[in-house]
Amino acid sequence: MPAVTVENPLTLPRVQAPADAAPRRALQVTTAPTGFEGEGFPVRRAFAGIDYKNLDPFIMMDQMGEVEYAPGEPKGTPWHPHRGFETVTYIMDGTFVHQDSHGGGGTITNGDTQWMTAGSGLLHIEQPPEELVVSGGLFHGLQLWVNLPRKDKMIAPKYQDIRGGNIKLLASADGASLIRIIAGEVGEHAGPGATHTPITMIHASVSPGAELTLPWRSDFNALAYGLAGRGFAGPEGRPFRMGQSVVFGRGDSLTVRADETQESRSPNFEVVLLGGQPIREPMMQYGPFVMNTHAELAQAFDDFQAGRLGTIPAGA
Repeated sequence: MPAVTVENPLTLPRVQAPADAAPRRALQVTTAPTGFEGEGFPVRRAFAGIDYKNLDPFIMMDQMGEVEYAPGEPKGTPWHPHRGFETVTYIMDGTFVHQDSHGGGGTITNGDTQWMTAGSGLLHIEQPPEELVVSGGLFHGLQLWVNLPRKDKMIAPKYQDIRGGNIKLLASADGASLIRIIAGEVGEHAGPGATHTPITMIHASVSPGAELTLPWRSDFNALAYGLAGRGFAGPEGRPFRMGQSVVFGRGDSLTVRADETQESRSPNFEVVLLGGQPIREPMMQYGPFVMNTHAELAQAFDDFQAGRLGTIPAGA
């Protein structure tokens, strides 16, 4: 899991929660069921079993892989529509190529993020590059869906290509945890992702036995997801591991701790930390459409069927 790293985290700016910050308790731990997406690549449905009131403004998140493909096995998705939300695709290992009906897209690889605002709608495809299909290899990533508020549902589609080298890197107060801010803020430090809905997205690597406590906006919700290894959440030390999500309660700080022993394939406890300002509007989802009402979902489907969300580019 290379993502983006540094040889010595002690050279990075440090961040820690104020001593008087109210800690957030770990209220719920859920285990992600496994399935297949697109043309058949394996995923874990990270937020399955969590009430939307605890997710808002997030809709869903898939952990793609971790899988070691044999030659000829790498898979992606066929052309498909989106409307009404944003997709955030973060690749830790391997390569994904994106293309859409508006001429956007690009290639993302180790540590890169593609932030796609679907807005009023587009057609989209995600595929491994031909060389990866031929050679096979390791593939591991995340795709997060972030809701858009009613006022932004029909804005023009756009992309943000966030290169791994542009992610904000921080260290914990003791230097035992590496913090990658993809979007949002932690303390006085901000990540590169520009969001319509205020959120924070972090990938943290916590050394065995180390504890990471971060300041967290009190008006945000808070979630953690284990990418690799095992550890504990909250001041009470609730256990969670790879493939499990944690819902936190209210407070001003967020704590995760790594177990003293980790898996040989992943020396650190790898965790995604998410928080966002709830939109608190009705959310209706039908496949790749996320709107506020059933009528808007029906309109999105009709627009897709009529070709109003775009057409597949010639030669694609």
